[in-house]
Amino acid sequence: QVQLVESGGGLVQAGGSLRLSCAASGSTVSSSIMGWFRQAPGKEREFVSRISRTGGRTYYADSVKGRFTISRDNAKNLVYLQMNSLKPEDTAVYYCAAALGPGVLEKEYNYWGQGTQVTVSS
Repeated sequence: QVQLVESGGGLVQAGGSLRLSCAASGSTVSSSIMGWFRQAPGKEREFVSRISRTGGRTYYADSVKGRFTISRDNAKNLVYLQMNSLKPEDTAVYYCAAALGPGVLEKEYNYWGQGTQVTVSS
């Protein structure tokens, strides 16, 4: 019922910033936990961040704490990931996902976007 489309990726120098957006269609996602994941070449997909249904609670992987900020606008069916102080190791395809359940584990996410490429140069 839900389709997710990421945008905002691109090429940026180390220390720069990008803001990723995730747009939902087909249904509202206000009842869903929303998360961001990423997958670097040759590596497994990993958790980046997630946000509660109301936006009151956020969680981050240790690798991005203090640099990334997740937010949501339920009225617009949008989720954002503000990425600051980017590092080359942040280079990956970033995926938006929605979970109807707890959304703690990757397998609990029911809907996934196609991904958007983020490349951070040295």
